[in-house]
Amino acid sequence: MQIVSMNVGEKRTQPKGDALETTGIYKMPVNGPVHIGALGVPEDFICDQRNHGGPDQAIYIYGVPDYEWWSRELGEALGPGTFGENLTLTGFESAGYHIGDRLQIGAVVLEFTAPRIPCSTLARRMRDAQFVKKYRLAERPGMYCRVIHEGAVQAGDMADLIPFDGPTVSSLEIFREHQGREKHIELLRRILDSPVAIRERLQVEEDLRRLTGG
Repeated sequence: MQIVSMNVGEKRTQPKGDALETTGIYKMPVNGPVHIGALGVPEDFICDQRNHGGPDQAIYIYGVPDYEWWSRELGEALGPGTFGENLTLTGFESAGYHIGDRLQIGAVVLEFTAPRIPCSTLARRMRDAQFVKKYRLAERPGMYCRVIHEGAVQAGDMADLIPFDGPTVSSLEIFREHQGREKHIELLRRILDSPVAIRERLQVEEDLRRLTGG
């Protein structure tokens, strides 16, 4: 895999009904090395810090194969950063990876923590009220990462996969579980055994308590 674009969010507004909302979803490609720290890219604007950012969602990755699929589906070319990712990678199809898998890019090591769950901000970014539903059905979520080792990366750098060797679940399993009305106790327990992001962990713990009564 190779980085084809490093993207940094800028503070922008977009329509939200009759008002405007401030968002950092508009990520633009940048030239040259970009430092990745424990909380991601320092220059990356994050507005909704309750649901985005933090150590477990420091970096968001999306892949060229998924972009190519969307371009065919939507009938238009989509440039890097359209979905709000920091890294756009060749050969990366997020549904096939597992929580705990890592990417090494030079000195930088990123660990997959959760798939991206679509929200209405993304739908407004895409100017399509039905886009959240389309995104769910497409099952091409991209991956959030925590930063294990900090450093600088740039477009053109190669990324090597380090598979996780402990109990884990796939990105797609978590994505489907989050969308589904019926919860599965065995899968929820497997998610808790994986190095999943804290937001997903708290939701899973709540679901398990509800299902098991304890």
